[in-house]
Amino acid sequence: MLLAAGRGMRMRPLTDHTPKPLLSVRGKPLMQWPMEALLRGGFSRVVVNTEWLGEQIEQRYADWPQQQPGAEIAFSHEGQDFGYALETAGGISRALPLLDEVFWVLAGDVFAPDFAFTPDSVARFAASDHLAHIWLVPNPAHHPNGDFGLSASGLALNQADEKFTFSTIGLYRRALFEQPWCDTVPGNPQGTAAPLAPLLRRAMDASRVSAELYTGAWTDVGTPERLNELNRPAR
Repeated sequence: MLLAAGRGMRMRPLTDHTPKPLLSVRGKPLMQWPMEALLRGGFSRVVVNTEWLGEQIEQRYADWPQQQPGAEIAFSHEGQDFGYALETAGGISRALPLLDEVFWVLAGDVFAPDFAFTPDSVARFAASDHLAHIWLVPNPAHHPNGDFGLSASGLALNQADEKFTFSTIGLYRRALFEQPWCDTVPGNPQGTAAPLAPLLRRAMDASRVSAELYTGAWTDVGTPERLNELNRPAR
């Protein structure tokens, strides 16, 4: 699942008329980088949630299967269905009927061009009893305190002396978005907006979330300055 429903307020005025996932990075829409990476890893079907200017995203990628033979795309239009974005957990819950038992989730506004989506990662996660497996990154300057810790045995920690930043890339089981971990009804017919972090923290406290550190190129494209830096010609 590719998260593409955010308003991108910090990116204004660029996002006043263009949804942030469609902003160009090195010659292609930001969200297309992970879509192509998923295909390279053998994951041909992507679910995209939309809200702000979501019609532009559907128009741009409605012919994705024709652009990339074998690819499939489905949309979860939160803006059309409810008139507002459902946040991360709410959006995943809404799209749950379109997702498999185990699925990737990643943000459409994060640039990680070298990240490899592999079947081996899915197989290891599916063979575990974890509810989620997340990738952490070294803390960028704009987020120095990080989000979660990482134990020597590979568990994500809610509390830790050293914390890393959540990359937004993760593998999940449907069960994390069901009782007792999540109070939202699967499919989210009522349109509950809910963040993901409380679910992850609850599962971390039960030792049900694993993690690993990713040290490749990674940018949260949250400001025009970061976008400009990515698009600056190499010297």
